[in-house]
Amino acid sequence: MIAGLLAGSGSSAVADPAGSCAEDGLDTRYVVLFEPGLPRASAAGETAAQCGSMAAYYGQIGVGVVDSADPGFGLRMGPDRAYSAERQVRADRIAAGESQNAESEERPAQDDQWNLRQIRAQEAHAITRGSADVVVGVLDSGVDAAHPELAAALDPERSANCLTPEDPELTALPEGDAHGTHVAGIIAAADDGHGVTGVAPASRIASVRVVNGGGYVHPESAVCGFMWAAEHDIDVVNSSFLVESAQLGCTRAGSPVPREAVRRAVAHATEQDVLTVAAVGNERTDLTAVPVQQRAVCDAVPTDLDGVVSVAAVGPDSVKAGYSSYGLGAVDVAAPGGEQHIGGCVRSTVPGGYRSTCGTSMAAPHVAGVAALLAARHPEAGAADLSRMLRAAARPLTCPRDYDLNTDGAQDALCRGYATYNGFYGHGRIDALTAVTN
Repeated sequence: MIAGLLAGSGSSAVADPAGSCAEDGLDTRYVVLFEPGLPRASAAGETAAQCGSMAAYYGQIGVGVVDSADPGFGLRMGPDRAYSAERQVRADRIAAGESQNAESEERPAQDDQWNLRQIRAQEAHAITRGSADVVVGVLDSGVDAAHPELAAALDPERSANCLTPEDPELTALPEGDAHGTHVAGIIAAADDGHGVTGVAPASRIASVRVVNGGGYVHPESAVCGFMWAAEHDIDVVNSSFLVESAQLGCTRAGSPVPREAVRRAVAHATEQDVLTVAAVGNERTDLTAVPVQQRAVCDAVPTDLDGVVSVAAVGPDSVKAGYSSYGLGAVDVAAPGGEQHIGGCVRSTVPGGYRSTCGTSMAAPHVAGVAALLAARHPEAGAADLSRMLRAAARPLTCPRDYDLNTDGAQDALCRGYATYNGFYGHGRIDALTAVTN
């Protein structure tokens, strides 16, 4: 058994070039299987090539104890060879809605954010951190206006409550919610050396509530949100949601009306030079597998609508996250969304503190933030210009040779396309530095 496992995983192990090891600030311990009798020096050399260091080794049974701060170590060694109980505990806490870091009224020292490093946001901040003249509409569940990382960025006059589309104007500051506040922090959390920093920390945000208490977005709320953005000088809209009822057209019992209503609102916003950035969803489905004759009423809304920049999620290893939907022609770019099984979710603001969460909901605001940086650099640019520049700023990612996430011998998704454009990553992973320097 052991030899067979090693044969399967050993053939796919590729040594990292010197100096390419990444660190997420979390030194994690693994137990790793090797061939029984393998000399310690050989085992230590293999782990070092994959960015680990041997803490202990039991050569007679081929078991090593390895430490690594690289979030991709376990994946490179192979899930059938390496396991970290520490990482699993952290993932379980995230899944239970707990923060990896204690949440309190005190703001912790700023963590090393792997997601910002992956898209080279810190380097981009040396050129621009955005502009207060650029407003990103967070169409979501509400933003905590009192959060110290977001209070200065929030624009109450451009914020709205579209749960009451008949009267969206606010009479008080928007209510805060974990999802919307988390998304907002990824976009524009203050660069103040505490907590987290957003992709465009000098930009402003408008909280436009479209998600109800049950976590759903009804088409009327979505229409209100896009229309509000079009009429209130909002430059970029982030949509980390899908309008579920607009997808019922995929069944005979469904109606094309919700989709068409939202399509029209998005088209209007685009005509008013509002760029819409949207998550492709966490359903891990091929969005282009629907027969062509049904696609007119089966699109994932708003991500599949014309003029929308659609965003898939990748983990710290820059591989498509298992939960992320995909499809050749359905994904424009990819961005950090995190992946629990390799211990890397995205840390951002929530009411009262901070939390790490994974999802395409986290990927989309990275792209919205880069769009805000572009808008600051090119104030004359319209929605079509920003969309084009975002695609041009993506760093191509090729389809993975092996996408068997649960190691059952079957591919978990089919990546179609070629190196510079494919169904997993579209034009590639967004890159903030490339965006602001081109």
